[in-house]
Amino acid sequence: MSKLALTYDDIQLVPAFSNISSRKNIDLTTQVTKRYGLRMPLVASCMDTVCESEMAIAMAEMGGVGCVHRFMSIEQQTNEVATVVNALQDDAIKFLWNVQNTDWTFTKAIPIMAAVGANGDFAERAIALVNAGANIILIDVAHGHHENVQQAIAILKKTLPTHIDFIAGNIASAQAAKDLEAWQADGLRVGVGGGSLCTTRLKTGFGVPNVTCLQEIVAVTSLPVMADGGIRTSGDIAKALALGSSCVMLGSLIAGTKEAPGQMIEKSSGLYKRYRGAASLETKMVHNQVQRNVEGESTVIPFKGGAKFVIESLLDGVRSAFSYGGANNIKQFKPEWVQVTNAGLTEARPHLL
Repeated sequence: MSKLALTYDDIQLVPAFSNISSRKNIDLTTQVTKRYGLRMPLVASCMDTVCESEMAIAMAEMGGVGCVHRFMSIEQQTNEVATVVNALQDDAIKFLWNVQNTDWTFTKAIPIMAAVGANGDFAERAIALVNAGANIILIDVAHGHHENVQQAIAILKKTLPTHIDFIAGNIASAQAAKDLEAWQADGLRVGVGGGSLCTTRLKTGFGVPNVTCLQEIVAVTSLPVMADGGIRTSGDIAKALALGSSCVMLGSLIAGTKEAPGQMIEKSSGLYKRYRGAASLETKMVHNQVQRNVEGESTVIPFKGGAKFVIESLLDGVRSAFSYGGANNIKQFKPEWVQVTNAGLTEARPHLL
């Protein structure tokens, strides 16, 4: 069956009546899983050039969460998680996460997220991560609507304590969402082939543009949905939230920051850091993986400075979007949207320059 599928650039949100007196008062509290919440709707991606302990701590200090990637030994990953847990004993961080909010019922525990695969040492790794202090395990695979994920969730649900939540994905269809919810996932990671360095759609022909993907999944699930891939601006974050996402996973937008893993690279044109897709040849070579099924690229990107500055700028844009939508919080943010033509897309950008 063929049908039209849309992505972020294909739509614009429609301004609504607003009585927002100050953007600063807009509440961005949300959920990332059934039991765990966020003070801002941003998650640092579980990529080896995006999130280890330093990025996870920076995200927590602002009310978000970082997912510590799995492309290292179990001991190394558990040490990274332990570093995050120890840093979050800070009183200022505890105060941020202790704020009362009557609209949400999630636990007050600060979310500590780490990734595992769906085969090999995933169970041993998950047990070690939980023992180190993780309370959210993200099952990180390219095709989340898979028997391996079903079996992994079943094993981990039996093995780990009941306070542990599981996010599963990536998925791109309503049926996948229904199945993962039936398999007892506690949150969904949504988006296939939309990452800035992902070549899945080119290599395989599979994937669903992000707007349609989110629409169809949000319509059939009660689980929190994390939009992953294709996010290039704060406007895209706003669109993902408007479509019903609970939060958004960031990769390229916060790669290249001081807190992102990797050495600084000095060139005549300035400072850079490496950024690579999780399924890129470079990632597979660096981590001694089988060099097949390559579905990603690698590059260097300009050094951006501190992640907090980048994130604050993104949140300013999101709060401004909420003001245009007349929404004080994420639950109220349900603007209408329209499909736009290429001419409309051109008009939406600075077109005098």
